[in-house]
Amino acid sequence: MRVDLFDFHLPDENIALRPAEPRDAARMLVLPPGGAPFIDEAVLSLPDFLQAGDALVFNDTRVIPAQLEGVRPRDGLSVSVSATLHMRAAPDSWHAFLRPGKRVKVGDDIRFQRLDADDLVATVTEKRETGDVTLRFQFSGAALDTAIATVGRVPLPPYIASKRDEDSRDLIDYQTIYAKEKGAVAAPTAGLHFTERLFNALDGKGIERHFVTLHVGAGTFLPVKADDTRDHVMHHEIGTVSAETADRLNAVRARGGRIVSVGTTSLRLLESAADEKGKLRPWQGATDIFITPGYRFKIVDMLMTNFHLPKSTLFMLVSAFCGLETMQAAYKHAIDKGYRFYSYGDSSLLFRKDQ
Repeated sequence: MRVDLFDFHLPDENIALRPAEPRDAARMLVLPPGGAPFIDEAVLSLPDFLQAGDALVFNDTRVIPAQLEGVRPRDGLSVSVSATLHMRAAPDSWHAFLRPGKRVKVGDDIRFQRLDADDLVATVTEKRETGDVTLRFQFSGAALDTAIATVGRVPLPPYIASKRDEDSRDLIDYQTIYAKEKGAVAAPTAGLHFTERLFNALDGKGIERHFVTLHVGAGTFLPVKADDTRDHVMHHEIGTVSAETADRLNAVRARGGRIVSVGTTSLRLLESAADEKGKLRPWQGATDIFITPGYRFKIVDMLMTNFHLPKSTLFMLVSAFCGLETMQAAYKHAIDKGYRFYSYGDSSLLFRKDQ
């Protein structure tokens, strides 16, 4: 499909720079099934649209401080380098985007200063066709995690970072309350709306909660540069669906409950792990699933998600879920009604269109 079909104009004032307070006070645009009129609601009303026996599926990845600032010394000169780690390649190695990247060579060392210890040093071992590099550090495993946490910053999305600096509030705001498994460089933002108050309301209605892990990478913010979706190369992300979670979600479907994905990251992982008959299998590994209109969903019935960027793979995904014309109308409604967009913005609740 033509990528320009997924374009739209978003005024700057619709881009959220801070989350709603409290988190569950964010607005939620509900797109009912069957072409019924849109409903303007709040996230706290989510239980009203679910039934006992439905299951919410959350991504429990935890954002790490993956934005590193360093220098590349060579021939007596030092050049400032900014590195955004986006996917772990080995216990001692990460794939990363560098700025500036073209002037960095394989074999270069990049030094990231630590105030209380020796510098964290990474060697460029590969320049990849995808435009990123592989960095090998002098530490490995947990020791490397600790060093990165010491020198790194929260990598705010570019549409926020271009308008304000990261601060101490983001250390809390840009993390779900159930974040557990370290490894993401971007938050699964649909989950940022959940609070203990909302969890209690969901529990009271008999709605199940299950967790999968997909370590969201910086590639989620990369623009689609191709003119046609067939020419776009999707980024990889590492995920896990345990055998226990797969069994429990299969049991939900078997008794007629609905699978409600909290966020596109959970959805991409669930759809990667499901077979053609809609049975969920245990999964561990990388997925580069690219969902565009025409895709037949195998397991997810409903999707709770924030509002996405124009011409992004995520807007393509929600257009596949509900239909392109429906999502174009929904986004126009959201913009006209002053909904807040992107990572810290408001939410939507989508029902899958008939396939």
